[in-house]
Amino acid sequence: MSLIVQKYGGTSMGSPERIREVARRVQRFVKEGHRIVVVPSAMAGETNRLLGLAKELNPEADPRELDVIASTGEQVSIGLLSIALHRMGLKARSYTGFQVPIRTDDAYSKARILAIEEQNIRRDLAAGNVVVVAGFQGIDAGGNITTLGRGGSDTTGVALAAALKADECQIYTDVDGVYTTDPRIVPEARRLDTVTFEEMLELASLGSKVLQIRSVEFAGKYKVKLRVLSSFTDVNSTDMGTLITFEEDENMEQAIISGIAFNRDEAKITVLGVPDRPGIAFAILGPVADANIDVDMIIQNASTEGMTDFSFTVHRNEYRRAMQILEKVKAEIKARGVVGDDRIAKVSLVGIGMRTHAGIASRMFGTLAREGINIQMISTSEIKTSVVVDEKYMELAVRVLHKEFQLDKAPDEEKMRP
Repeated sequence: MSLIVQKYGGTSMGSPERIREVARRVQRFVKEGHRIVVVPSAMAGETNRLLGLAKELNPEADPRELDVIASTGEQVSIGLLSIALHRMGLKARSYTGFQVPIRTDDAYSKARILAIEEQNIRRDLAAGNVVVVAGFQGIDAGGNITTLGRGGSDTTGVALAAALKADECQIYTDVDGVYTTDPRIVPEARRLDTVTFEEMLELASLGSKVLQIRSVEFAGKYKVKLRVLSSFTDVNSTDMGTLITFEEDENMEQAIISGIAFNRDEAKITVLGVPDRPGIAFAILGPVADANIDVDMIIQNASTEGMTDFSFTVHRNEYRRAMQILEKVKAEIKARGVVGDDRIAKVSLVGIGMRTHAGIASRMFGTLAREGINIQMISTSEIKTSVVVDEKYMELAVRVLHKEFQLDKAPDEEKMRP
């Protein structure tokens, strides 16, 4: 008898009928003899609605109170799903994050899980209950409700699977797996049967919306078997979605590129005329980090007469705050100025095959050059190459790169050559 953790997204919980569908799917697994823990998100749009009400009252609302409000969407979901399961004759018991409890730090709206005390869940599973746990939330050392950030229900699901040593964590979404890129931009995009954790981690960090990056990090760290499936297929469907694996298999080794990720939510900031001396990077990025603003790509130009330009990217939502911080830093470090652009996008090639194939980056750059797409920044790792381009060229870049690397074809259909 397997122990399975199932996470369902907001669209899966979007109406009473959708909730009944989730309950029927859970019922099928219970009848097959599995023990089930379910982690539902808030109903689609509910968290935005709740936070919108708070912001209407006070645009600078206390983060602690915002977490109190935001966490209630999941509380409603676990109650509704438990009621639906009861109606089907199943034993079910719901838990909020603090009832488990899921211990977190006190970084409101961005809390990180520190520990999960799973004894209560194990007791209810042993008694034959389906356990329904609120995603996205926990409790800090002071007894305050915290939330894990957008997509945090994925993290809750994977963290519970790790704590319970579950046989599998199934992430049910409105898509049936991980694709080579977004099918809304490239209709020929192909669903992947398997993808490595390394690749999935890169895809998630670079803008793929299928899984939240922290959930992939958790899964990789604790070796949680992870599968992405659609909650909109027939309840009795045998569709296996996309399995995220720990090791490369023979088929995956044949592919140079597994997917193309992109992110519109980028902004670029350049500090001009910076003295080229030890510690200058810290002087610039330290205050940004102190404000809890994540920095992504970083480039420092070659020094000219002891001066250089320092560029980096941040999330677009953090752009204005970062600019305000750097305007203050500018005088302290005697920089010439600070300029920014919040209309950029990042496009990335990801694939474990890049380790053993030379020339991928130049092939990417040549493809973009032929389309007249200017590259503003470049970042590489062993299995990915990312470029920053003007936002208006993002979709074109994704389409031409998908075609260039023949991602519409399975590796066994046609081996790709650099």
